[in-house]
Amino acid sequence: MRPEQIVLRPIVTEKAEVAKTTQNKYVFEVASRAGKLEIREAVERLFHVRVSKVTVANMAGKPKRMGAYEGLRPGWKKAWVTLKPGQKIEMLERV
Repeated sequence: MRPEQIVLRPIVTEKAEVAKTTQNKYVFEVASRAGKLEIREAVERLFHVRVSKVTVANMAGKPKRMGAYEGLRPGWKKAWVTLKPGQKIEMLERV
């Protein structure tokens, strides 16, 4: 898979902003099939930074209901990417 197919979008939440400023961690939604090594290589290629650690979590879909019909939102995968000291992603600093 190409890097653009692995890293889908950044997660911009209050908790993610705190992790970015204090621990140099960035949070992304990634492809469900992607492994840690693929995520590391994709972030390094897309943003020209050096990654020191990748942590992933599979987020379960939440139940939703519309009238009498019940269903689930689709599940997705989240990755916390820790950069090496002195590195940062300029594009995401402005967000």
